[in-house]
Amino acid sequence: MPTIIIPTPLRKFTNNIAKLQVNGGTIEESLQLLSTDFPEIKKHLFDDQGQIRTFVNIFVGDDDIRDLQNEKTILQNESFVSIVPAIAGGIVF
Repeated sequence: MPTIIIPTPLRKFTNNIAKLQVNGGTIEESLQLLSTDFPEIKKHLFDDQGQIRTFVNIFVGDDDIRDLQNEKTILQNESFVSIVPAIAGGIVF
């Protein structure tokens, strides 16, 4: 099963679980299953239209899904999926 790596800011929605195996064949299926198991994470991953939020970057291995087939990217059993939310803030010089 593909493994989803949960970033630290989102772990509070997965009971502090850092890695989860989800039985999805695509990014879309895997994230939907993740959201079913942990409903509180859904609003942080998906917009009101059910699309992956634009500020959430998803990688399969080292590849951004935007360079692949986006949410239709097919996952292998050994795939590692990383969720990387954009972080804003800081000091402007």
